[in-house]
Amino acid sequence: MISADLRSAVLTAEKLQDWLLTDGLRILFTIVLAVVVTWMLHRLINRVVRTMTTKSDERADPKEDRSRAGRLLAEATANARARHKQRTATLGSLLRSIVSFVVGLIAVLTVMSTVGIDLAPILATAGVGGVALGFGAQSLVKDFLSGIFMILEDQYGVGDVIDTGEAIGTVEEVTLRVTRLRDADGVTWYIRNGEIVRIGNLSQHRATAIVDVPVAYDEDVARVSSVIREAAEAMAGDEVWDGRLLDTPTVAGVESLTGSTLTIRVLAETSPGEKVEVQRELRQRIKTALDAAGVKAPPVNPFGAFGSGSPGGKA
Repeated sequence: MISADLRSAVLTAEKLQDWLLTDGLRILFTIVLAVVVTWMLHRLINRVVRTMTTKSDERADPKEDRSRAGRLLAEATANARARHKQRTATLGSLLRSIVSFVVGLIAVLTVMSTVGIDLAPILATAGVGGVALGFGAQSLVKDFLSGIFMILEDQYGVGDVIDTGEAIGTVEEVTLRVTRLRDADGVTWYIRNGEIVRIGNLSQHRATAIVDVPVAYDEDVARVSSVIREAAEAMAGDEVWDGRLLDTPTVAGVESLTGSTLTIRVLAETSPGEKVEVQRELRQRIKTALDAAGVKAPPVNPFGAFGSGSPGGKA
């Protein structure tokens, strides 16, 4: 019995040794190769991300321009570079996740084949399950694809004010599946990326503030325009508004003639997100200037309101 047990133990040890020297080495080699490939691809992706970020920094103009236009251009360039870095980092993270999943899946299937597991039934089941999942998760796939393209095309980013058609608000978070907004009332909106048909970004490049100034019909247009222009130039020269008001507001001229009201339109180019504040300040300054110049407001109608609003009224 002892000799039989010893022979059995020796045979078992020999089989284990043979397995370790054949299939065991193959499995170990597969795992090590998967780890090395994943590490190399991650390193390559990180290098590409760093290269793209470095080139973006090198494209910046090293010359310092102390003029107002130069400062605004430098600020816009810095914001664009920051957005580029954020988008590049997000894409790098996405690519690393895809590489890890694909390499890991291939390694697991290779190991299963090595230990003698028949992959045909598993792959067939996975294929059927994939088709069923594809039909059931069409919206999820659509959301992910839309999220990828939004990031690639830099349609918007965190901090931008956007109009998605469903809601208007400030972007607080962007993921591959949903975009989170907070509107002016403080309501948080979770919008699936695949459901966003159109996007209006109110925070890119510049915005135009429009202020309509109603005055009495019999006022001299040239005189009123001169008063408004002086108020606009004073605001443009105020350092408090430097960077928010991109250029001196312009008096576009008479916008409408309604009854006893003459409306003059004023246009101002502003930084993204500063449109409302510029409108409010411009209205206040124009109203003060018109009062000081003795410009008459439109006459009051029987309902107790101005015919078309008051000077510096609603834009």
